[in-house]
Amino acid sequence: MFDSNLVSDAERATVAARPPQLPRSGPFAGKVAIVTGSESGIGRETARALCESGAAVVLNGRNAERLEHTRQDLATAGHTVATCVADVTDYAACERLVQTALDHFGQVDILITNASISMRAYFADMAPEVFRQVLDSNVYGTVYPLKAALPHLVRTRGSVTFISSISALNGMPSGSAYCAGKAAVANLAHTLRLELVDTGIHFGVVHIGFTQNDPEKRVLDAQGQPVPIAHRPPRWQKSQTEVAAIIVRHVRKRRQRTVISALGRLIVLVHTYLPRLGDWVVLSTIRRMRNFYE
Repeated sequence: MFDSNLVSDAERATVAARPPQLPRSGPFAGKVAIVTGSESGIGRETARALCESGAAVVLNGRNAERLEHTRQDLATAGHTVATCVADVTDYAACERLVQTALDHFGQVDILITNASISMRAYFADMAPEVFRQVLDSNVYGTVYPLKAALPHLVRTRGSVTFISSISALNGMPSGSAYCAGKAAVANLAHTLRLELVDTGIHFGVVHIGFTQNDPEKRVLDAQGQPVPIAHRPPRWQKSQTEVAAIIVRHVRKRRQRTVISALGRLIVLVHTYLPRLGDWVVLSTIRRMRNFYE
């Protein structure tokens, strides 16, 4: 099952000797969270919501300037934050990310793996290296931060939430690598609940629906070039603040799965009980709403 030697006596002594200076009010008072991909978008607003609930948060991203802007924004609001520029598909960088939490706050209680790359390209057109880049960002961008943080989450009996998508529930044309990666992390969470049941760690998955994006949001096309995200009707979209609040509630209640939006819950229902109908609906939208995918 689980090797308790993952947490060494030296690690315990190091953490114990480093008194944390953490917020003292709110449902997450005294807790330390790492949110990957929190320099912008949903990750930024999730970090903000955690801070407002009393957590100290380590912010992460690959763009140092944007990350610093987010840090200043949250620090000015009186929140306790630290930052680490790190590519979460690089394991050594993830070790630095976790060490940042330990150096600043002495512990890790919450990990939210939000960072990922999305796409808009049909499988037949995609360069193999682009497929791998998207898949790696979603799978290894989840696995590596967790591997690096796991010994410390064992010590705190912490909480881990993987950010997935409603597109992982039934697939979506022009999103093959993204859908495959998001489905993979959902199944990974289930496996980890079984393997690590004795640790007391919470493993959850949030399936995000259509969400308002930052204006500069880009995804990859078939050749790996950044392009705007495909059209989404505004009436179908939740705000980033709404999505962040749902993610934080999911963590607080230590839920196994949260599917955001009525559309997401409908997809689960149709995929489970009427899969042929679900495929017919998708194929119909490809013919009638091509800009939804392209």
